[in-house]
Amino acid sequence: MTLWQTTATACTLALSLAAPLAAQDGPGPAEKDELTLGFIKLTDMAPLAIAYEKGFFEDEGLYVTLEAQANWKVLLDRVISGELDGAHMLAGQPIGASLGIGTQADIITAFSMDLNGNAITVANQVWSTMKPHLEHDAAGKPLHPISASALRPVLEQYQQDGKSLNLGMVFPVSSHNYELRYWLAAGGIHPGYYAPHQGDNSGQRQAEVLLSVTPPPQMPATLEAGTIAGYSVGEPWNQQAVLKQIGVPVITNHDIWPHNPEKVFGVSQAWADANPNTHLRLIKALLRAAHWLDQGDNANRPEAVEILSQPYYVGADKKVIAASMTGSFEYERGDVRPAPDFNVFFRHNATYPWYSDAIWFMTQMRRWGQIADAKSDDWYLEQARRIYRPDIYVQAARALIAEGKLNAADFPDLDQRDGFRPATNAFIDGATFDGRKPNAYIDQFAIGLTGDTRL
Repeated sequence: MTLWQTTATACTLALSLAAPLAAQDGPGPAEKDELTLGFIKLTDMAPLAIAYEKGFFEDEGLYVTLEAQANWKVLLDRVISGELDGAHMLAGQPIGASLGIGTQADIITAFSMDLNGNAITVANQVWSTMKPHLEHDAAGKPLHPISASALRPVLEQYQQDGKSLNLGMVFPVSSHNYELRYWLAAGGIHPGYYAPHQGDNSGQRQAEVLLSVTPPPQMPATLEAGTIAGYSVGEPWNQQAVLKQIGVPVITNHDIWPHNPEKVFGVSQAWADANPNTHLRLIKALLRAAHWLDQGDNANRPEAVEILSQPYYVGADKKVIAASMTGSFEYERGDVRPAPDFNVFFRHNATYPWYSDAIWFMTQMRRWGQIADAKSDDWYLEQARRIYRPDIYVQAARALIAEGKLNAADFPDLDQRDGFRPATNAFIDGATFDGRKPNAYIDQFAIGLTGDTRL
């Protein structure tokens, strides 16, 4: 094929993705109709469970088996090997894999599964040391959001005792890792660097606290055993600590970065290339499930809790799942506060795979040394466009609108989106993030790699 032919083919493809989708132009028959999809036992796998239970997969001619996975690495490896057709993934996993952080593989996502949904929990004894250093309201309750600066007295006590303060997170490229690091750094505590170019993937260089990986369902038991003094994880494992009276959630990720991306649905690039119609049909089913989860001001959440509590999904007590899924969140025992957006599955354009979200994750990979060298702003955008695929998302959304299964009003300004959310300074530290200017964002931080800095 000549260069001219290659360019012409690429232009034709781009135009076809941008063109409005008529009802008769929906995805063709699925190339593969029997699928196995992976997930981790967290409440934010809900779109998969709902798409299965409500028949949305079958409406697309797909016969799906959902399989819980032991941990995020196993899940990713099985998507890469083809044992899984796709999976519930950490938002940073397609990015990390595609950039060769830990594992090298071309993984893409065309669907964001949710916003928010995480919290940082500390052990009771840590909380008892932090609490006197917090501001309180007239009722004696701590004022939120709680700064990590309140963790400084705990850290100093550990240092005096000759011990390290160990905290858990779920995976090196997880939002939990970056949110925990962001919170610590915003409070003046250094969470450490990665130095993969020097053979050091611990993430603990120059660290004042030591962060390590613990699978989500094991977080409460690991905390109770004293192996870690706190953790960053999704639900229901923060509320489980409250129920067991072994820990106290101190901040949600919504208070670190409101409406932050959390999980995505990921597939390998090779699988997507071989099964474009199947992929579109999967995204259609997941969009309907996400819409159902937020429909009627969360009216369906109690039913979702019943479904998720089943042992083959999340398998936690219904009370624990409902504590965050139905509009509230419990911090210290009895301190229940409204949290209508703790779990968001559809509203606020939650399902759209924004380039700017991918770029934010890459800025944190650079900040903490997983990306060893400075990159241009154009490089960040190029990687985001390669990994996050709003073009596929738009095709699926238009097909649902054409079929009357969802409405155009469910996807406001769909044709005007350029893949970037508006710039925001709503972070806990007040830093301004503009996805088009990632280096300007990185250079704002007092803690972390900036400019051309290299370990």
